This record gives sequence, structure tokens and C-alpha cells, in this order.
Amino acid sequence: QVQLVESGGGKVQVGGSLRLSCAASKFIFSSSVMSWVRQAPGKGLELVSKIDTGDGTTAYADSVKGRFVISKDNAKNTLYLQMNSLKPEDTAVYYCAKLRNWYQNEKILWGQGTQVTVSS
Repeated sequence: QVQLVESGGGKVQVGGSLRLSCAASKFIFSSSVMSWVRQAPGKGLELVSKIDTGDGTTAYADSVKGRFVISKDNAKNTLYLQMNSLKPEDTAVYYCAKLRNWYQNEKILWGQGTQVTVSS
């Protein structure tokens, strides 16, 4: 079954940390561009970070650069997002998504999302 399953969301105070995980089937994960996308209340989608599961190249939105780290475990077909120094504006539903390729941020497969709430 083709799927992405996120976990690890929750409530945290400002300055805290959370680690999100996304379990994927090998068919989805290998030689692909995987990403974390978020949607804050009343706002549009934001591509937070992406990673090439082949060579490990990463990219980040300016809003999270220096605070978030995307990583992968190819043996487990799992994507991670370590979120540090969290701010209230990081509050959103976070989705794991497969992108069409590195240069096209079209999301071709989504997970169900996990809520992250940062309170002051």
C-alpha cells in the first residue's frame, strides 16, 4: 500500500523542540525528493524543507533555517524533521510529502499530517 505516515507532533512551549517522523514504503522513499510542508491556521502551504534521499542534499525555507534539520534513514525508509527553538509562528499542521523532483515542488503524495502547537 502506497502511504506516508507522520508522527511526533504535539504541544510544546516556545524555545522547545520536537522531532517529526514520516514512515514511507520503500517504493516511495528510494531515489526521491521528500519534504516537509506545513499549513498554519488561515494560511497557505509552506514548503519547510526538502531532501534528496539519494545524495542527501537538503534545502530549507528561510523561516526555519538554522532551527530545523531534515534527515533520513534509508534503511528504515523514514524521514525526520528535528525542530528546535520553536516559535509560535511554527504552529501548523505538518505534512510529509513526496515531490515530483528537486526543481519542481509539486507534491505528488501526501501524508495525513501531524499537528504542532507552540505556545508562549
